Amino acid sequence: MQNGNSGPLQGVRILDLTRALAGPFATLLLGGLGAEIVRIEEPKGDGRENAPFLGRDGASLRRLHDDDIGIGHLIRHRGKQSITLNLKHPEAAGLFEKLVPHFDVIIENYTRGTAERLGVGYSAARRARDDIIYCSISGFGQEGAPGGGKAMDGIIQAMSGVMMTSGLPDDAPVRIGVPFADLNTPLFAIIGIVSALYRRQIAGEGQHVDVSMLGALTALQASEPFKLLEDLGVPMRTGSTVPRLTPFGVYPAADGDVVICCSGDRNFKKLVHAMGAPALEHDPRFATQVERIHHYADLDAILAAWTRGRAVAEINAVLEEAGIASAPVRSPDEANRDPRVLARGEVVRLAHPIHGETAELFGPGVPIVFSRTPARIAPASEALGAQNDAIYGTMLGLGEDDRARLRREGAI
Repeated sequence: MQNGNSGPLQGVRILDLTRALAGPFATLLLGGLGAEIVRIEEPKGDGRENAPFLGRDGASLRRLHDDDIGIGHLIRHRGKQSITLNLKHPEAAGLFEKLVPHFDVIIENYTRGTAERLGVGYSAARRARDDIIYCSISGFGQEGAPGGGKAMDGIIQAMSGVMMTSGLPDDAPVRIGVPFADLNTPLFAIIGIVSALYRRQIAGEGQHVDVSMLGALTALQASEPFKLLEDLGVPMRTGSTVPRLTPFGVYPAADGDVVICCSGDRNFKKLVHAMGAPALEHDPRFATQVERIHHYADLDAILAAWTRGRAVAEINAVLEEAGIASAPVRSPDEANRDPRVLARGEVVRLAHPIHGETAELFGPGVPIVFSRTPARIAPASEALGAQNDAIYGTMLGLGEDDRARLRREGAI
Protein backbone atom coordinates (compact mmCIF):
# COMPACT_ATOMS: atom_id res chain seq x y z
CA MET A 1 0.00 0.00 0.00
CA GLN A 2 3.01 2.29 -0.16
CA ASN A 3 2.68 5.33 -2.41
CA GLY A 4 5.96 4.66 -4.20
CA ASN A 5 7.46 7.95 -2.98
CA SER A 6 11.06 7.75 -1.80
CA GLY A 7 10.84 11.06 0.05
CA PRO A 8 12.39 11.68 3.47
CA LEU A 9 9.26 10.56 5.36
CA GLN A 10 9.10 7.17 3.64
CA GLY A 11 7.99 4.57 6.19
CA VAL A 12 5.78 6.98 8.17
CA ARG A 13 2.10 6.00 8.01
CA ILE A 14 -0.54 8.68 8.64
CA LEU A 15 -4.28 8.26 9.23
CA ASP A 16 -6.01 11.32 7.80
CA LEU A 17 -9.35 12.44 9.28
CA THR A 18 -9.21 15.92 7.78
CA ARG A 19 -11.77 17.89 5.78
CA ALA A 20 -12.01 21.14 3.79
CA LEU A 21 -8.59 22.69 3.03
CA ALA A 22 -6.24 23.27 5.98
CA GLY A 23 -5.99 19.63 7.05
CA PRO A 24 -5.97 18.11 3.56
CA PHE A 25 -3.22 20.51 2.48
CA ALA A 26 -1.10 19.30 5.40
CA THR A 27 -1.53 15.64 4.45
CA LEU A 28 -1.00 16.43 0.76
CA LEU A 29 2.45 17.81 1.57
CA LEU A 30 3.23 15.04 4.06
CA GLY A 31 2.40 12.52 1.35
CA GLY A 32 4.62 14.41 -1.05
CA LEU A 33 7.43 14.11 1.50
CA GLY A 34 7.08 10.33 1.38
CA ALA A 35 4.59 9.49 4.14
CA GLU A 36 1.87 6.95 3.40
CA ILE A 37 -1.48 8.69 3.79
CA VAL A 38 -4.67 6.70 4.42
CA ARG A 39 -7.62 9.06 4.29
CA ILE A 40 -10.95 8.34 5.94
CA GLU A 41 -13.93 9.62 3.91
CA GLU A 42 -17.62 9.48 4.55
CA PRO A 43 -19.21 6.57 2.62
CA LYS A 44 -20.83 9.14 0.31
CA GLY A 45 -17.53 10.90 -0.26
CA ASP A 46 -16.17 14.28 0.79
CA GLY A 47 -15.78 17.09 -1.72
CA ARG A 48 -15.68 14.86 -4.79
CA GLU A 49 -18.92 16.39 -6.08
CA ASN A 50 -18.09 20.06 -5.51
CA ALA A 51 -17.76 22.33 -8.55
CA PRO A 52 -15.76 22.99 -10.65
CA PHE A 53 -15.20 19.56 -12.18
CA LEU A 54 -12.65 17.86 -14.40
CA GLY A 55 -13.74 15.05 -16.68
CA ARG A 56 -13.55 13.57 -20.15
CA ASP A 57 -14.94 16.80 -21.64
CA GLY A 58 -12.53 19.06 -19.79
CA ALA A 59 -13.44 21.49 -17.03
CA SER A 60 -17.01 22.50 -16.24
CA LEU A 61 -19.12 24.06 -13.51
CA ARG A 62 -21.64 21.20 -13.69
CA ARG A 63 -21.05 17.47 -13.34
CA LEU A 64 -21.53 16.12 -16.85
CA HIS A 65 -20.50 12.48 -16.28
CA ASP A 66 -20.42 10.11 -13.32
CA ASP A 67 -16.62 9.99 -13.36
CA ASP A 68 -16.17 13.78 -13.30
CA ILE A 69 -14.10 14.77 -10.25
CA GLY A 70 -14.26 17.95 -8.22
CA ILE A 71 -11.09 19.90 -9.04
CA GLY A 72 -10.66 20.86 -5.38
CA HIS A 73 -10.64 17.17 -4.48
CA LEU A 74 -8.13 16.42 -7.24
CA ILE A 75 -5.82 19.20 -6.06
CA ARG A 76 -5.92 18.30 -2.35
CA HIS A 77 -6.10 14.52 -2.27
CA ARG A 78 -3.57 13.30 -4.82
CA GLY A 79 -1.55 10.33 -3.67
CA LYS A 80 -3.78 9.51 -0.70
CA GLN A 81 -5.32 6.08 -0.16
CA SER A 82 -9.07 6.18 0.39
CA ILE A 83 -11.10 4.22 2.89
CA THR A 84 -14.65 4.96 3.98
CA LEU A 85 -15.97 5.13 7.54
CA ASN A 86 -19.10 6.77 8.89
CA LEU A 87 -17.77 8.22 12.13
CA LYS A 88 -21.30 8.57 13.51
CA HIS A 89 -21.97 4.84 13.21
CA PRO A 90 -21.97 2.94 16.55
CA GLU A 91 -19.09 0.72 15.42
CA ALA A 92 -16.91 3.54 14.05
CA ALA A 93 -15.05 4.26 17.29
CA GLY A 94 -14.15 0.59 17.68
CA LEU A 95 -12.88 0.38 14.11
CA PHE A 96 -10.86 3.55 14.68
CA GLU A 97 -9.15 2.07 17.73
CA LYS A 98 -8.27 -1.03 15.73
CA LEU A 99 -6.74 1.16 13.01
CA VAL A 100 -4.62 3.34 15.29
CA PRO A 101 -1.87 0.81 16.20
CA HIS A 102 -1.02 0.50 12.50
CA PHE A 103 -0.28 4.24 12.15
CA ASP A 104 2.40 6.63 13.38
CA VAL A 105 0.38 9.83 13.13
CA ILE A 106 -3.31 10.79 13.27
CA ILE A 107 -4.33 14.22 11.96
CA GLU A 108 -7.73 15.91 12.16
CA ASN A 109 -9.16 19.40 11.76
CA TYR A 110 -12.62 19.18 13.26
CA THR A 111 -14.07 21.94 15.39
CA ARG A 112 -12.67 21.71 18.92
CA GLY A 113 -14.19 18.78 20.82
CA THR A 114 -15.80 17.09 17.81
CA ALA A 115 -13.21 14.32 17.46
CA GLU A 116 -13.52 13.44 21.16
CA ARG A 117 -17.32 13.30 20.92
CA LEU A 118 -17.05 10.96 17.94
CA GLY A 119 -14.64 8.69 19.79
CA VAL A 120 -11.70 9.43 17.47
CA GLY A 121 -9.91 12.03 19.56
CA TYR A 122 -6.49 11.95 21.19
CA SER A 123 -7.69 10.09 24.28
CA ALA A 124 -9.07 7.20 22.18
CA ALA A 125 -5.98 7.17 19.96
CA ARG A 126 -3.65 7.06 22.96
CA ARG A 127 -5.54 4.14 24.47
CA ALA A 128 -4.91 2.24 21.27
CA ARG A 129 -1.26 3.28 20.93
CA ASP A 130 0.53 5.01 23.78
CA ASP A 131 3.19 6.63 21.60
CA ILE A 132 0.82 7.88 18.91
CA ILE A 133 1.40 11.36 17.52
CA TYR A 134 -1.97 13.07 17.17
CA CYS A 135 -2.24 16.45 15.43
CA SER A 136 -5.27 18.71 15.75
CA ILE A 137 -5.69 21.73 13.50
CA SER A 138 -8.46 24.01 14.71
CA GLY A 139 -9.49 27.63 14.48
CA PHE A 140 -8.60 28.67 17.99
CA GLY A 141 -6.69 25.79 19.56
CA GLN A 142 -8.02 23.14 21.90
CA GLU A 143 -8.95 25.78 24.48
CA GLY A 144 -11.54 27.02 22.01
CA ALA A 145 -13.04 30.47 21.58
CA PRO A 146 -15.99 32.31 23.12
CA GLY A 147 -19.14 30.69 21.78
CA GLY A 148 -17.15 27.89 20.16
CA GLY A 149 -17.27 29.77 16.85
CA LYS A 150 -16.32 27.96 13.68
CA ALA A 151 -13.21 29.14 11.88
CA MET A 152 -13.17 29.86 8.16
CA ASP A 153 -10.24 31.43 6.37
CA GLY A 154 -11.98 34.82 6.25
CA ILE A 155 -12.76 34.69 9.98
CA ILE A 156 -9.11 34.03 10.79
CA GLN A 157 -7.81 36.69 8.41
CA ALA A 158 -10.14 39.15 10.12
CA MET A 159 -9.36 38.19 13.73
CA SER A 160 -5.60 37.93 13.21
CA GLY A 161 -5.32 41.55 12.09
CA VAL A 162 -4.04 40.53 8.65
CA MET A 163 -6.96 42.19 6.87
CA MET A 164 -5.89 45.56 8.26
CA THR A 165 -2.28 45.38 7.09
CA SER A 166 -2.92 45.65 3.35
CA GLY A 167 -4.35 48.53 1.37
CA LEU A 168 -4.30 52.25 2.21
CA PRO A 169 -5.38 53.87 5.50
CA ASP A 170 -8.91 54.69 4.32
CA ASP A 171 -9.53 51.42 2.48
CA ALA A 172 -11.98 48.80 3.69
CA PRO A 173 -10.33 45.67 5.16
CA VAL A 174 -8.52 43.74 2.46
CA ARG A 175 -8.80 39.95 2.25
CA ILE A 176 -5.70 38.22 0.93
CA GLY A 177 -6.84 36.55 -2.29
CA VAL A 178 -5.44 33.08 -1.61
CA PRO A 179 -6.84 31.33 1.52
CA PHE A 180 -3.89 32.52 3.57
CA ALA A 181 -4.89 31.01 6.92
CA ASP A 182 -5.90 27.68 5.41
CA LEU A 183 -2.60 27.34 3.55
CA ASN A 184 -0.18 28.62 6.19
CA THR A 185 -1.51 26.85 9.28
CA PRO A 186 -0.78 23.39 7.78
CA LEU A 187 2.89 24.31 7.50
CA PHE A 188 3.06 24.71 11.28
CA ALA A 189 1.18 21.43 11.69
CA ILE A 190 3.82 19.70 9.56
CA ILE A 191 6.61 21.27 11.60
CA GLY A 192 4.90 20.02 14.76
CA ILE A 193 4.39 16.50 13.40
CA VAL A 194 7.96 16.14 12.16
CA SER A 195 9.28 17.50 15.48
CA ALA A 196 7.12 15.05 17.41
CA LEU A 197 8.32 12.17 15.22
CA TYR A 198 11.91 13.12 16.02
CA ARG A 199 11.11 13.35 19.74
CA ARG A 200 9.50 9.92 19.67
CA GLN A 201 12.56 8.50 17.94
CA ILE A 202 14.88 9.69 20.73
CA ALA A 203 12.55 9.43 23.73
CA GLY A 204 9.96 6.83 22.75
CA GLU A 205 6.99 9.03 23.58
CA GLY A 206 4.06 10.31 21.56
CA GLN A 207 2.15 13.53 22.08
CA HIS A 208 -0.73 15.76 21.02
CA VAL A 209 0.26 18.48 18.53
CA ASP A 210 -2.24 21.34 18.83
CA VAL A 211 -2.14 23.98 16.06
CA SER A 212 -4.39 27.03 16.00
CA MET A 213 -5.24 28.86 12.77
CA LEU A 214 -5.65 32.12 14.67
CA GLY A 215 -2.34 31.59 16.44
CA ALA A 216 -0.49 30.75 13.24
CA LEU A 217 -1.72 33.77 11.32
CA THR A 218 -1.36 36.17 14.23
CA ALA A 219 2.22 34.98 14.72
CA LEU A 220 2.98 35.76 11.07
CA GLN A 221 1.37 39.18 11.36
CA ALA A 222 3.37 39.90 14.52
CA SER A 223 6.61 39.63 12.54
CA GLU A 224 6.13 43.30 11.61
CA PRO A 225 5.98 45.92 14.43
CA PHE A 226 2.95 47.68 12.95
CA LYS A 227 1.74 49.47 16.11
CA LEU A 228 5.22 50.66 17.03
CA LEU A 229 5.78 52.05 13.53
CA GLU A 230 2.41 53.81 13.67
CA ASP A 231 3.36 55.39 16.98
CA LEU A 232 6.55 56.61 15.30
CA GLY A 233 4.64 58.17 12.42
CA VAL A 234 4.78 55.43 9.79
CA PRO A 235 1.27 54.33 8.75
CA MET A 236 0.41 50.66 9.16
CA ARG A 237 -1.41 50.52 5.83
CA THR A 238 0.86 51.85 3.11
CA GLY A 239 -0.58 50.21 0.02
CA SER A 240 1.97 48.62 -2.25
CA THR A 241 5.14 50.02 -0.68
CA VAL A 242 7.15 49.46 2.53
CA PRO A 243 8.17 52.88 3.89
CA ARG A 244 10.83 51.67 6.34
CA LEU A 245 12.73 50.11 3.41
CA THR A 246 11.87 52.71 0.77
CA PRO A 247 12.10 52.55 -2.18
CA PHE A 248 10.58 49.11 -1.81
CA GLY A 249 7.30 48.11 -3.42
CA VAL A 250 5.14 48.02 -6.55
CA TYR A 251 5.46 50.78 -9.12
CA PRO A 252 3.48 51.41 -12.36
CA ALA A 253 5.07 50.78 -15.74
CA ALA A 254 3.89 51.67 -19.22
CA ASP A 255 2.68 48.12 -19.85
CA GLY A 256 2.07 46.68 -16.38
CA ASP A 257 3.61 46.90 -12.94
CA VAL A 258 7.05 46.22 -11.52
CA VAL A 259 8.37 45.46 -8.04
CA ILE A 260 11.55 47.28 -7.02
CA CYS A 261 13.35 46.36 -3.79
CA CYS A 262 16.14 48.81 -3.03
CA SER A 263 16.79 49.09 0.68
CA GLY A 264 20.15 50.34 1.94
CA ASP A 265 22.30 53.33 1.05
CA ARG A 266 24.63 51.54 -1.37
CA ASN A 267 21.72 50.20 -3.36
CA PHE A 268 20.04 53.58 -3.42
CA LYS A 269 23.14 55.12 -5.00
CA LYS A 270 23.06 52.43 -7.71
CA LEU A 271 19.35 53.06 -8.31
CA VAL A 272 19.50 56.81 -8.81
CA HIS A 273 22.47 56.49 -11.18
CA ALA A 274 20.56 53.84 -13.16
CA MET A 275 17.62 56.24 -13.32
CA GLY A 276 19.88 58.98 -14.68
CA ALA A 277 19.14 61.09 -11.62
CA PRO A 278 22.41 61.10 -9.62
CA ALA A 279 21.47 64.36 -7.88
CA LEU A 280 18.94 62.41 -5.77
CA GLU A 281 21.87 60.80 -3.98
CA HIS A 282 22.71 64.16 -2.42
CA ASP A 283 19.14 65.34 -1.80
CA PRO A 284 18.98 65.73 2.01
CA ARG A 285 15.55 64.09 2.03
CA PHE A 286 17.02 60.87 0.64
CA ALA A 287 20.64 60.90 1.77
CA THR A 288 20.22 58.00 4.22
CA GLN A 289 17.79 55.16 4.80
CA VAL A 290 16.58 56.93 7.95
CA GLU A 291 15.84 60.14 6.05
CA ARG A 292 14.11 58.22 3.29
CA ILE A 293 11.66 56.78 5.84
CA HIS A 294 10.58 60.32 6.70
CA HIS A 295 10.19 61.27 3.04
CA TYR A 296 9.05 57.97 1.54
CA ALA A 297 6.01 59.47 -0.21
CA ASP A 298 8.16 61.99 -2.10
CA LEU A 299 10.64 59.31 -3.16
CA ASP A 300 7.92 56.87 -4.22
CA ALA A 301 6.36 59.58 -6.39
CA ILE A 302 9.70 60.30 -8.09
CA LEU A 303 10.36 56.62 -8.73
CA ALA A 304 6.80 56.05 -10.02
CA ALA A 305 7.22 58.93 -12.48
CA TRP A 306 10.36 57.23 -13.83
CA THR A 307 8.84 53.77 -14.13
CA ARG A 308 5.55 54.97 -15.60
CA GLY A 309 7.21 56.05 -18.82
CA ARG A 310 9.00 52.74 -19.43
CA ALA A 311 8.05 49.18 -20.22
CA VAL A 312 8.48 46.48 -17.59
CA ALA A 313 11.16 44.72 -19.62
CA GLU A 314 13.18 47.93 -19.99
CA ILE A 315 12.96 48.72 -16.27
CA ASN A 316 14.06 45.24 -15.30
CA ALA A 317 16.95 45.30 -17.79
CA VAL A 318 18.23 48.64 -16.52
CA LEU A 319 17.96 47.66 -12.87
CA GLU A 320 19.43 44.21 -13.38
CA GLU A 321 22.46 45.82 -15.00
CA ALA A 322 22.76 48.09 -11.95
CA GLY A 323 22.41 45.20 -9.49
CA ILE A 324 19.00 46.27 -8.15
CA ALA A 325 16.34 43.64 -7.40
CA SER A 326 13.26 44.05 -9.57
CA ALA A 327 10.65 41.82 -11.18
CA PRO A 328 7.43 42.01 -13.19
CA VAL A 329 4.13 41.58 -11.38
CA ARG A 330 2.69 38.41 -12.91
CA SER A 331 -0.76 36.89 -12.93
CA PRO A 332 -1.24 33.52 -11.19
CA ASP A 333 -1.50 31.83 -14.59
CA GLU A 334 1.79 33.38 -15.74
CA ALA A 335 3.48 32.32 -12.51
CA ASN A 336 2.18 28.74 -12.79
CA ARG A 337 3.71 28.43 -16.25
CA ASP A 338 7.20 29.49 -15.16
CA PRO A 339 9.48 26.78 -16.61
CA ARG A 340 11.76 26.89 -13.56
CA VAL A 341 8.89 26.33 -11.14
CA LEU A 342 7.52 23.48 -13.25
CA ALA A 343 10.94 21.87 -13.68
CA ARG A 344 11.49 21.88 -9.90
CA GLY A 345 8.09 20.30 -9.26
CA GLU A 346 6.91 23.25 -7.18
CA VAL A 347 3.82 23.52 -9.38
CA VAL A 348 2.63 20.52 -11.38
CA ARG A 349 0.24 19.79 -14.21
CA LEU A 350 -2.83 17.88 -13.03
CA ALA A 351 -4.74 15.19 -14.87
CA HIS A 352 -7.95 13.26 -14.46
CA PRO A 353 -7.02 9.76 -13.16
CA ILE A 354 -8.85 8.09 -16.05
CA HIS A 355 -9.03 10.62 -18.88
CA GLY A 356 -5.69 12.39 -18.45
CA GLU A 357 -5.01 16.07 -19.18
CA THR A 358 -8.39 17.12 -20.54
CA ALA A 359 -7.86 20.76 -19.52
CA GLU A 360 -4.93 22.95 -18.55
CA LEU A 361 -4.89 22.62 -14.79
CA PHE A 362 -2.11 23.34 -12.32
CA GLY A 363 -1.76 22.46 -8.66
CA PRO A 364 0.80 22.63 -5.88
CA GLY A 365 3.75 20.29 -5.79
CA VAL A 366 6.29 20.11 -2.97
CA PRO A 367 8.40 23.30 -3.05
CA ILE A 368 11.44 21.60 -1.51
CA VAL A 369 14.20 19.95 -3.51
CA PHE A 370 16.12 17.17 -1.72
CA SER A 371 19.45 15.93 -3.04
CA ARG A 372 18.94 12.31 -1.91
CA THR A 373 15.26 11.71 -1.15
CA PRO A 374 13.15 13.36 -3.86
CA ALA A 375 9.72 14.61 -2.85
CA ARG A 376 6.80 13.95 -5.17
CA ILE A 377 3.02 14.12 -5.02
CA ALA A 378 1.24 11.44 -7.00
CA PRO A 379 -0.69 12.89 -9.97
CA ALA A 380 -4.13 11.49 -9.14
CA SER A 381 -6.55 10.79 -6.30
CA GLU A 382 -8.04 7.35 -5.66
CA ALA A 383 -11.58 6.14 -6.16
CA LEU A 384 -13.78 6.41 -3.08
CA GLY A 385 -13.05 3.51 -0.72
CA ALA A 386 -10.44 2.01 -3.04
CA GLN A 387 -8.47 0.61 -0.08
CA ASN A 388 -11.38 -0.67 2.02
CA ASP A 389 -10.59 -4.33 1.38
CA ALA A 390 -6.85 -3.85 1.89
CA ILE A 391 -7.22 -1.86 5.13
CA TYR A 392 -10.25 -3.51 6.74
CA GLY A 393 -9.51 -6.95 5.34
CA THR A 394 -5.73 -7.39 5.17
CA MET A 395 -4.69 -4.89 7.87
CA LEU A 396 -7.48 -5.41 10.42
CA GLY A 397 -8.34 -8.99 9.51
CA LEU A 398 -12.07 -8.44 8.99
CA GLY A 399 -13.59 -11.17 6.84
CA GLU A 400 -15.71 -10.58 3.75
CA ASP A 401 -18.92 -11.25 5.69
CA ASP A 402 -18.04 -8.61 8.30
CA ARG A 403 -17.09 -6.09 5.62
CA ALA A 404 -20.32 -6.78 3.72
CA ARG A 405 -22.37 -6.27 6.89
CA LEU A 406 -20.59 -2.99 7.64
CA ARG A 407 -21.32 -1.83 4.09
CA ARG A 408 -24.99 -2.76 4.39
CA GLU A 409 -25.29 -0.91 7.67
CA GLY A 410 -23.66 2.21 6.26
CA ALA A 411 -20.63 1.98 8.54
CA ILE A 412 -18.09 1.84 5.70
